[in-house]
Amino acid sequence: MEAYTSFAEVYDTFMDNVPYEEWAEYLAELLREYDIEDGLVLDLGCGTGSLTEILATKGYDMIGADGSAEMLEIAMEKKAQSGHDILYLLQDMREFELYGTVRAVVSVCDCVNYITDEKELEQVFRLVNNYLDPEGIFIFDFNTEYKYKEILGEQTIAEDREDCSFIWDNYYYEDESMNEYELTLFIKEQDSNLYRKYQEMHYQKAYTLDAMRELVEWSGLEFVTAYDAYTRKAPTETSERICVVAREHGKGVPN
Repeated sequence: MEAYTSFAEVYDTFMDNVPYEEWAEYLAELLREYDIEDGLVLDLGCGTGSLTEILATKGYDMIGADGSAEMLEIAMEKKAQSGHDILYLLQDMREFELYGTVRAVVSVCDCVNYITDEKELEQVFRLVNNYLDPEGIFIFDFNTEYKYKEILGEQTIAEDREDCSFIWDNYYYEDESMNEYELTLFIKEQDSNLYRKYQEMHYQKAYTLDAMRELVEWSGLEFVTAYDAYTRKAPTETSERICVVAREHGKGVPN
């Protein structure tokens, strides 16, 4: 599981099309449906803390966990500016540890697709179940097989901004259900007209909804429902992203 490194510096610039405000309201509405209107909430794979910050404004006591120190540095800068009392933890989601239980866990922006081994993803779900309050709620999204095969696969995405640009080459390997991202960045040096080139490789696994449901249930969680993200419609064969709602279902000992 590769952590974001050079990309962290410009992540927010290239993710400015993500409707974090809408996603946060969607998550908050779902949580309220399950009587979670306040209390501790973990943002698992929080990145630069954009969603974490918004959920904090909605009255939740936020914890953010991420495996990238570079991402969390930016999250801490946002925290300093907002004054929100957010606890950030530098932790790999496959082996995260909390000081106690939380009322809910959320994980967005296809973080779980970065867990490319099914046993490791089941372990992530076991840990979530372990750290949730009794009947606590877990909401996560994931990119679908359809998106990798039909939308991203073999596509090149490029964007040019004032101080940075990127080229994102996608390769989907159907036999392994694996999507490979070859990311090339050009970031302008401070106080200079020079641009430095960076390259990173990222990998995501395509999971079907049936496979995801099995992993959720094998982990000890209760699978509640799934939606075509971020709507209340049922997933379809052409859903590009799916949101899953799961519930704590008794404690086991994480393997």
